[in-house]
This record gives sequence, structure tokens and C-alpha cells, in this order.
Amino acid sequence: MHTVAVILAWDAAPLPGCAEPKLVMPLGGRPILEHSIAAFGDAPGVDEILVAAAPELAGHVAGRAGIRVVETGATRTEAARRALLALGEPDGNVLIHDANRPLVSARVIGECLTALEVHEAACAAVPASDTMVTIKDLYIDERPSRDRLRRRQSPQGFRRRVIRRGYELAVADPDFKPSDDCAIVLRYLPEIPVHLFRGSEQLFPITSRLDIEIAEMMLAEGPRLSA
Repeated sequence: MHTVAVILAWDAAPLPGCAEPKLVMPLGGRPILEHSIAAFGDAPGVDEILVAAAPELAGHVAGRAGIRVVETGATRTEAARRALLALGEPDGNVLIHDANRPLVSARVIGECLTALEVHEAACAAVPASDTMVTIKDLYIDERPSRDRLRRRQSPQGFRRRVIRRGYELAVADPDFKPSDDCAIVLRYLPEIPVHLFRGSEQLFPITSRLDIEIAEMMLAEGPRLSA
């Protein structure tokens, strides 16, 4: 199937104390956003890249060969929705990835593509390393077993007709504020199971200067092909 990688670069906010958007800050000698673009551009099985970018970021990728750019609004959901609209009706696979998770490896992308050979929806995830609790009035209520808990990441992969239909239903519901694309499928298309494939501890989002320092150290350790 024709596969499009959609990179969500909707967040143009700077990190605290910085003037420029975090996605254009340097990481390993190039902007954070460039890492995701390069990873999917090099991945076998990815036929096309579309970047859904905030207006402040669109100029950083516009005009590049083989990359389509669509300007988006101020939320992740709006970025994904506009990207799906830009892709049009033809079916195929779409991999949706958060641009602020720059250390995405060839192995993770490959596992997402492999999952879509069998499943209609798939998500990168890693086991929860901490003991998680639910609370009630600031007291511990329950302690779910860690065996059943995962931290969701991206890329998240879908048949385009599935996620497009999910967004159509979500947009019509004013009371739902989805956190990611899999949440839309789980709520509006419950008949479609979301398969989990092995993510990576390196797939953390960049939210602070410390995250950039950690990512720099990981890059310095060498190739990430199997991470």
C-alpha cells in the first residue's frame, strides 16, 4: 500500500528562556524537526512525507523536494485533521508522528509498517517503568498492575480510511478533546482494535532544555538503527 508519513509540527512555542520555536532548536547539529523528516525519508516503505506545520515553522520545510507542507492550527488534533484532508480520499497507510519526538529509529518505523500489514491501527508503546496509581481526593485509590500499563508514543499507524472516518466523527463531537489519534479510534471506532508494537525509550518528547541535553548524549552514543 502507498504509505504517507505525516509529521505533526504544530507546536511553535519556544522552550522557557528561548526566543525561537523549540522544533527549530539545534540537536546534533540540525534542527529538532529535521531528525523526524530524515528518519522517515530514509525509511524503506515510506513513499511520501507530509509535514503539518504551524505558520511559524512552515518556511523551514517549504520547497524541499519530496516533502509536502500544509499549514495548521494551534492543536495537535487540528494538525492531524488538516493533514488527512490534504491527503485526499485514496486509501493506503498513514504513519502519524509527533515532531517533538526526534529520536525515532528505523527499527520503530519498520515495526509500525509491519504491524499495518495485518492491523488497521497500530501504536508504538513501551512498558510503564514506574508504579502507577489512581487517586481520589489526593489519596491513592487503586494501584493497577504494571503488566497492563503502557506509555503510548508515536508513530501511530492507520489505514487512511479508518483514521479519516475517526476524525470525521470526532470533529462532530464538541465534548471530546482527544490526546492522540489512537484515542479517536478507541472512542469512535471501537470495533477496530489498536495493536501495540514495541516503541523505544529514546522516543521521549522534547519539552525542556534537559530533554535536549539527554537527546544530545543519546545521539553521541552512535547509530540508533536498532533502538
